[in-house]
Amino acid sequence: MSSFRAACFPAKGGPGQDRWAVFENCAFVLDGASSFTPAAVNAERFVDTLVADLSDALAKPAIPLRSALKQAIRSSSMLLDLTPGNSPSSTIILLRQSPSELELLVLGDSTAIIGTTDRKERRLTDDRLASIASDKRETYRSRLRAGYGYDSVHRQLLKELQEKQISARNTPGGYWIAEADPSAADKALSYTMPINDVKWCVLATDGAQRVIDHLGIPWSRIAAMTSEELANQLEELYRWESVEDPMGILLPRAKMHDDKTVVVFQP
Repeated sequence: MSSFRAACFPAKGGPGQDRWAVFENCAFVLDGASSFTPAAVNAERFVDTLVADLSDALAKPAIPLRSALKQAIRSSSMLLDLTPGNSPSSTIILLRQSPSELELLVLGDSTAIIGTTDRKERRLTDDRLASIASDKRETYRSRLRAGYGYDSVHRQLLKELQEKQISARNTPGGYWIAEADPSAADKALSYTMPINDVKWCVLATDGAQRVIDHLGIPWSRIAAMTSEELANQLEELYRWESVEDPMGILLPRAKMHDDKTVVVFQP
């Protein structure tokens, strides 16, 4: 019998902007982000609304994952009166198990890692965002490696990077994300695998994935953890950032802490 386990560790007080949900044969993970410009709707409200709408869409067992995502984005956008380019956004990973296969749909830079029955690992992520203004990203990472920390120059570089990103959001040649345009679902990356070949699958937001990869923690170890152990592991990642790398020298990142979410699936 298949099982799901999950944990989330917000970067700050409150619920944060990551969300996850699991059902009998499917699960999803969201990593929300605030609008780069002043907006009437904050990221927390957007991801909460998107969770509800996506859950409703997935209640139809035969609905294709891409259609469910498109329906959810459309519903949330209409309910919150969102406008493209001036709204919060979210990455999404959708997982669904059928009797014959594992389905995955990925939009944005969260990651799915699949452990196979032949002891190999396969990874699915959407890296199109990383290609936008990569020079700005490398500049701020180089400054962090050099020990400048999260200073005013870093914040200005992030602002310039975000301005470039917003001009490329949900455009051909740019990147695609859940925001106010339902057609972004058409651009999500999809992957299927025979269910008999799947030993486990981990869905992770980048706040967890990047630190786990940096520290060399085996994903097979993550996949074997209980929900309580996952929660403890995420807290350890947060503690490592605080104690061992508060200035982002070892693992250059946009901010000291990001929300961290992991969902584990075993068929």
